[in-house]
Amino acid sequence: MRDDVEKTLNEKIRPLLQSHGGDVELVNVNTESGTVTVRLMGACAGCPSARLTLRAGVERLLREAVPEVKEVLADQEPPEVG
Repeated sequence: MRDDVEKTLNEKIRPLLQSHGGDVELVNVNTESGTVTVRLMGACAGCPSARLTLRAGVERLLREAVPEVKEVLADQEPPEVG
């Protein structure tokens, strides 16, 4: 399942996000629950539409390509200190 998720991110999702100054990083794949955790980066990280991008874009495309995916969650990097 992880390989299929990575392939879909690399071939379908990442190019779309990068065309808008953003990107996505795969954080975790839980095969038991079907949960995929990703981190939106670049312009996508601070975008007011990030939640919509995650649900209507990333999650929809992943669920279509990889039926085992049940949910996509956003992982937030902790803020830098200093």
